[in-house]
Amino acid sequence: MRRLIFFATLFIFFCSSCGSVPFVKKKEEKKKEVVKKEEKQKREKIEEAEPKPGDIKVVDGVEYIYVRNRRYMLSPYEPEYVWVRKDQYRPSLGDALSQVFTERQERQELEKRIAKLEEELKKKGLSPQVVYPVQVGTYPMMPSLLSIPPSFSFPSPKMKRKVIVLPLEDKTNYREERLGEMVTRRLITRLEGTGTIICVDPENIEIKGSFSDSNFLRILNEIYGVHAVISGEVSDLYTSTAKIEGKDVSEISFAVSSVNLSVVSTETGTVIKRLSGRNPVSLSREKGEYSSERAKIRAIDLAIEVIAEDLLRTVLSIDWHARIASVDKSDVYINAGRLSGLKVGDILEVYSPGSQVYDEKTKTPIGIKRGEYKGELEVRELFGLDASAARIRKGGNFSPSDIVYLSKEK
Repeated sequence: MRRLIFFATLFIFFCSSCGSVPFVKKKEEKKKEVVKKEEKQKREKIEEAEPKPGDIKVVDGVEYIYVRNRRYMLSPYEPEYVWVRKDQYRPSLGDALSQVFTERQERQELEKRIAKLEEELKKKGLSPQVVYPVQVGTYPMMPSLLSIPPSFSFPSPKMKRKVIVLPLEDKTNYREERLGEMVTRRLITRLEGTGTIICVDPENIEIKGSFSDSNFLRILNEIYGVHAVISGEVSDLYTSTAKIEGKDVSEISFAVSSVNLSVVSTETGTVIKRLSGRNPVSLSREKGEYSSERAKIRAIDLAIEVIAEDLLRTVLSIDWHARIASVDKSDVYINAGRLSGLKVGDILEVYSPGSQVYDEKTKTPIGIKRGEYKGELEVRELFGLDASAARIRKGGNFSPSDIVYLSKEK
């Protein structure tokens, strides 16, 4: 009897030290499992309701893709992810890197195709995954707003530069597809998308001349305020397509393309930068129907992206200026306004047209020095597409040939 009492006491003590008797503990564990299961189901429902990066939806027959917002962290109150029309979506290189080679069997097949394509390019003396050493470009991993390091101080940073992009020459094997025109349009869209460049249509220039003539370029600079002329070519466009066994996708394609550009200063008529970029082959991957055509377009976009930052840096390095269009008593009218970035209250310094300065050794022009300082204007009104009216703040004797520069003083 004493032993029975001892063991009963020991059993009760053991159960109390564990917090509950065994059957109560099992019941509580089962209850916790049910709660966890319910919470998991709730999370899954929430996750199913919320779109995930890469999700696609169709609205009125148009496909939209859920992607990271390029303005996120750059502007306040911007969501991290947004819906973008699929046909207008151009992934950054960082996005493309995260999407490449996800399955082992497909990866092996793609690597074989890449190796074969790169071998073909090497035989032709081409380097498929680098930028030409003329101007080393970078692969922007951030959404391409064409971010410029803050340590570099541009003259007149807030003002938009006017450029003329001439039709790019098509030196590919696909001339019948008029790729030169397509690349030109995409380059113009890329530049204007930064919000710092105005692309002037050469057809709107009333004065005709040769863009290789330095005198004509200076007319573009003085009269139309054009800061630079961009010309170039698209070349070395190659594609490779392969079918994958056991896959729903009928084919996978890659492409490589080269975009070569020259930036000419309208002040001097000389080339201030030559840029050449070639896309990484692996990032041009496209699959499904018409994959070859889509791979070509992606390769061209990536080739442009490779040199985009250096191109923008080159153009923005040119000091902004405009011209007095007319003078009416105390009112002075400028051929630049809201579109160029001017604001009411901006101070403009006025100079007479300067003279070209030449290098005595090379006999080449190095720039136009400012002429005689005439005074200052203050912008009082913005009107038209890109014009402004200013009041005289200092000086006088202004004429329509005078050049205005943005003053550092506000």
